Amino acid sequence: MTDDRDGSSGAGNPPRRMPPSIQPRSGQERPGTARPAQPVRRESVRPQPAPERPSTRQPQQQAYATPPGQQRPASSTRTQQAPPAQPPAAPRKRRKRHPVRNTLIALVLILAIALTAFYFWVDSRINHVDALSGAADTPGLTVLIVGSDSREGWDDDGTEGARTDTIMVLHKPESGPTALISIPRDSYVEIPGYNPNKINASFAFGGPQLLVETVEGVTNLTIDRYLEVGFTGVGEIVDALGGVELCYDQDVDDKLSRLKWKAGCHVADGDKALAFSRMRYADPLGDIGRTQRQQQVVGAVADEIMSPATLLNPFQLVPVVSAGLDAFRVDEDASPFDLAQVALAFNSALGGDAVTGTPPIASMGYSVAGVGSTVLLDPEQEDKFWRKIANGKFKPGAEVGGVE
Repeated sequence: MTDDRDGSSGAGNPPRRMPPSIQPRSGQERPGTARPAQPVRRESVRPQPAPERPSTRQPQQQAYATPPGQQRPASSTRTQQAPPAQPPAAPRKRRKRHPVRNTLIALVLILAIALTAFYFWVDSRINHVDALSGAADTPGLTVLIVGSDSREGWDDDGTEGARTDTIMVLHKPESGPTALISIPRDSYVEIPGYNPNKINASFAFGGPQLLVETVEGVTNLTIDRYLEVGFTGVGEIVDALGGVELCYDQDVDDKLSRLKWKAGCHVADGDKALAFSRMRYADPLGDIGRTQRQQQVVGAVADEIMSPATLLNPFQLVPVVSAGLDAFRVDEDASPFDLAQVALAFNSALGGDAVTGTPPIASMGYSVAGVGSTVLLDPEQEDKFWRKIANGKFKPGAEVGGVE
């Protein structure tokens, strides 16, 4: 028999298919009659985060976090947010630039190179002469500054041969003020190997070495540095400086020196500075007055050279140094550093604390047969005077010596 209710026969025959025109109702299927076309697997799908929109605002932190290893229920209606974005890696620290420091370093290097080149240039231009005696050293720094005159371009004033118009002893003691003492060129002194004579005759007899030995015998000071300048060179230095201011309180019209001067202070060029330093016959003080003016000229030149306007201006300094190197002769051992040391010592001798003057003088017109009129240094005061100079015992700023 056939059971029409379920479409199966009792004899175990295959089940009878339903007509295709009859569709099963939704959600109902007869058991064992048909397999679903595709099994549906239900699984939890984690929603993907939405792409980030470019914004300067930082994403908000998630209100709560799910414990590690545990997923949120799929049935939850809350949308899971993306994990917070990691902060960007810190940018690599850039080295700070120091333009000011680098500029200063470059300037220092340029200055060092320039000074080195200047040093070797000066060293190659120095004129050396054998002058030092080799005597045992005495305390302090002692420099003999000599102004020589070859008589070129000047009328004869009665002096024969190459002699010195200027003899100055610069002494910087270990303690006490620096002294700049002028020895009158006609001073009557002992000359080693010769009869007594005017001190400048020693230069004519034996050149710088004999002059150094003679001055050492007078002063009892060992000469450490010798500096000789030609008078024509002084004029070139003055011209390179653009002139120097000199002062004299009398009118002068001297034919021998060719100095024409109105009382007062004037800016002198090279020729007038030379005449100013050489004039003596129109000066009531004679050789002493000339010594004072020579010190004034040398001091004015040194003051201009040491001024910042000259030292810091290479266009001014180089011509001045070039003129000076052409005009100067120094001892055989002198280097540019030694010349710088002398310049500093001389600069201190121009200050208000310096001791200036001449040795004590007994007579300005001491006549000697075969020699003529000389300057007689005071034999009773002379040794004591030079000891005080050597030990720095004179008061700062004192004007010493002269005619007693």
